[in-house]
Amino acid sequence: MAQLILLPGKERSAFKHHPWLFAGSVGRLEGRARPGDTVEVLADNLRPLGRAAYSPKSQIRARFWTFDAEESIDDAFFKRRVAAAVALRQSLPELRGQQGLRLIHAESDGLPGVIADQYGDTVVVQLTSAGADKWRNAIVAGLVKATGCARVYERSDSDVRGLEGLGPTTGWLHGEAPKTPLSIDENGVRLAIDIAGGHKTGFYLDQRENRALLGQLSAGKDVLNCFCYTGGFSLQALAGGAKSVLSIDSSGPALAQAQANLALNPTLPAERAQWQEADVFQALRDFRKAGKLFDLIVLDPPKFAPSAAHADRAAKAYKDINILGCRLLKPGGLLMTYSCSGGVGLEMFQKIIADSALDAGRSARIVRRLSGAADHPVALNFPEGEYLKGLLVQVD
Repeated sequence: MAQLILLPGKERSAFKHHPWLFAGSVGRLEGRARPGDTVEVLADNLRPLGRAAYSPKSQIRARFWTFDAEESIDDAFFKRRVAAAVALRQSLPELRGQQGLRLIHAESDGLPGVIADQYGDTVVVQLTSAGADKWRNAIVAGLVKATGCARVYERSDSDVRGLEGLGPTTGWLHGEAPKTPLSIDENGVRLAIDIAGGHKTGFYLDQRENRALLGQLSAGKDVLNCFCYTGGFSLQALAGGAKSVLSIDSSGPALAQAQANLALNPTLPAERAQWQEADVFQALRDFRKAGKLFDLIVLDPPKFAPSAAHADRAAKAYKDINILGCRLLKPGGLLMTYSCSGGVGLEMFQKIIADSALDAGRSARIVRRLSGAADHPVALNFPEGEYLKGLLVQVD
């Protein structure tokens, strides 16, 4: 096994069990290692630090599999890690019976670069690192054994694979395509899942609990859902008794799928739903000019800041849209606002929302802090895993 030897003083993050080693921390590689190969990581004094997956083309030069320098990285290792991740989900009462579930949450489950989501009897995997890519077969075998799923589909087509020197890879890894369209029941609402063409692995499972909360808040309210994608928040609002739900997205195909999802739920009041294909920023400005107001607004935009380097630019976009949101609320209305940008921390996001309310000329208070669902755990040694943050704000 090749050895990755760090520069002096660069072992501190490993002592804290942070799973990433950046290129600037590496002194030299002794021996030969191909992308994804397991290497021994040593401090500059040759003290063993653990074993990691080597990625020579990435700025994240290695990702730790284990901080036990004696632990073998083999098929049995992945079987244990996958089984432990699945067992955690099975142990949490709020996740029992969920048809859509995140089974593996990458670094936070001790499996860097591995995402696995379950939709009924279908599991979708996304492998974003060289190490995860190398151990594909072992990971899939572990998932099949731990879940008993009928099929596994790979959606390794995210842009981040390019940073690892990897191309896109998709297709069936276990079993065959289902004979009927894939759908799940979430909090009493039926949703179609496009695992081949949808965002991420087909759906945003991290917002499950927040969508349920929206449903509980929507009775008798005029609701505006911005960046609605395939209508998850919108349908929960209708199910919760909303007076009206206006949903906006810039993607025509996403809106078409949202309306198809509504059709899957014939008991929901379709006449209370409106769908608008538009740039959300411009649409909100148009509503402002028209004097249109809402009781409850959801702002769930796409990632504005993939890294801290983009945070300042992203902050301007978050502030712009939240100022508009505050101005469009009736007195006492609720703003449910989110950021999924890893480069924008919770403290920064809260400050943006506070400044937005101030610039909008409104007073506001945090009613609840929001985060990802329980199947998206955050390892304490990897705070970067807490990418989704949100606030429920009452605006006077």
